[in-house]
Amino acid sequence: MNAEANAVNDGQRDPLDRLGFLLARHGAITDSRVRHAFETCGLAPREGATLILLGKSGFMSQQALAAALEVDPSVMVGILNELESARLLERRRDPSDRRRHIVTLTEEGRRTLTKAHEAVADVERELFGDLSPEEIATLRGLLARIRTSPGDAACSE
Repeated sequence: MNAEANAVNDGQRDPLDRLGFLLARHGAITDSRVRHAFETCGLAPREGATLILLGKSGFMSQQALAAALEVDPSVMVGILNELESARLLERRRDPSDRRRHIVTLTEEGRRTLTKAHEAVADVERELFGDLSPEEIATLRGLLARIRTSPGDAACSE
């Protein structure tokens, strides 16, 4: 029997032990905890993801951020407006192309990003504390192979 059939058959023994149900339950719990972690920093999840991307790259164009987050440019504008109003980032015209906006973190944005990283790391330590580094790497690899996309409508706030 192949792995696909085993996954289906394993769920037939206990219907609530199906992989879809297990992933849904653990995903919902993880989502709730990560959202709460971001909220303690005054951020919505997409705002947190935006700060994380900017923290990694240093700066990005508004268009590149929208592409990386797989959100419509009009949605990106709303996210950036909120973060800019909170003084967590700045948008400046690109001197080499005045049509383009370059987005960078402010000092307050860097402080908030540090808090957000710590809050999410606490959640991850709590959730995955019983797993070895090798098991975490295996889990990450397996999850990466599941046929989903960050652009799926279910990933919108």
